[in-house]
Amino acid sequence: MDQPSGRSFMQVLCEKYSPENFPYRRGPGMGVHVPATPQGSPMKDRLNLPSVLVLNSCGITCAGDENEIAAFCAHVFELDLSDNKLEDWHEVSKIVSNVPHLEFLNLSSNPLSLSVLERRCAGSFAGVRKLVLNNSKASWETVHTILQELPDLEELFLCLNDYETVSCSPVCCQSLKLLHITDNNLQDWTEIRKLGIMFPSLDTLILANNNLTTIEESEDSLARLFPNLRSINLHKSGLHCWEDIDKLNSFPKLEEVKLLGIPLLQSYTTEERRKLLIARLPSIIKLNGSIVGDGEREDSERFFIRYYMEFPEEEVPFRYHELVTKYGKLEPLAVVDLRPQSSAKVEVHFQDKVEEMSIRLDQTVAELKKHLKTVVQLSTSNMLLFYLDQEAPFGPEEMKYSSRALHSYGIRDGDKIYVEPRMK
Repeated sequence: MDQPSGRSFMQVLCEKYSPENFPYRRGPGMGVHVPATPQGSPMKDRLNLPSVLVLNSCGITCAGDENEIAAFCAHVFELDLSDNKLEDWHEVSKIVSNVPHLEFLNLSSNPLSLSVLERRCAGSFAGVRKLVLNNSKASWETVHTILQELPDLEELFLCLNDYETVSCSPVCCQSLKLLHITDNNLQDWTEIRKLGIMFPSLDTLILANNNLTTIEESEDSLARLFPNLRSINLHKSGLHCWEDIDKLNSFPKLEEVKLLGIPLLQSYTTEERRKLLIARLPSIIKLNGSIVGDGEREDSERFFIRYYMEFPEEEVPFRYHELVTKYGKLEPLAVVDLRPQSSAKVEVHFQDKVEEMSIRLDQTVAELKKHLKTVVQLSTSNMLLFYLDQEAPFGPEEMKYSSRALHSYGIRDGDKIYVEPRMK
């Protein structure tokens, strides 16, 4: 049988990991020695192969000599073949079947969509636990074949595959814990629920960048569909109703949620988004990658009560009544202006005259003296100022430092400033 044209897996392997290009053992890998055959081996006697092989973007189209793959790759457990030119599953099978301890396989961005994956070929993947098929345009029929032949598969990556629908597998995959299916075109919840049927043990579901518009499912049904779901990522989905957020509480084990960039939250401030989400999701311990501590949860739940307390009864969510039962009815927070006072109305006393003035508090004592020159008819060098706080128990304080700002004295409306001539 003619071998496909192009660069082979073994050709690339020898080039990249030859002693000239890869002179030292790296990582947990080891050097592999292959004695020369009577005919003479085209390879070097020794290659320094790590147990994690990265052969992405190397133009690989075929496997090459299977005996040599078996001799050199017996200890390999991770293999990255992404962004190559593999278009025949038979060639992939030749590689994988000769890497007996393979657990992680990345086939992203290989043109495998037109090739049919037969079950006998898929059987060579049996030991793989993590499989990446991003941007491979793998059909659901291919995915189903893989699921039937990979009894230990734990993580599956199906991103950028242009899926608009999900085709249910004839058998459930009980082993899968993580499904990464971002950047597809899944909009209808009826497609997402098929994932729950196929993967009943799912722990993590990453659905970011799918325009999912709503979660159309009863609470009881959601609990049955995803009984083990601990984490869900809905970044940049199309969710636009708080009712959809409330439905996330139906997943009995859910504790981590990611919800950035959804239409529902666009009109809220950053603080409102986080606090309203935390208050509506009482079981969540991590939101958008950040831990939710007990203090933040209580602050958010109290914020939630105050946020909705002025809403009409028909617009108040059920969660509001649950939290009122927990904390009681709260008083609105007092509005406190913490900005520093910029001016004050004071009484200026000079001899037997009293004049009420408004003075800027950002000016210095020297600037105040210039302002008072025309009022008291004294030069600044011949002027002494004393400040009397209306509540001070120790009497007037001399304002002796010309460069000191008035606000540092704590001057308030109603305080007094006494002007006296300097004694010669």
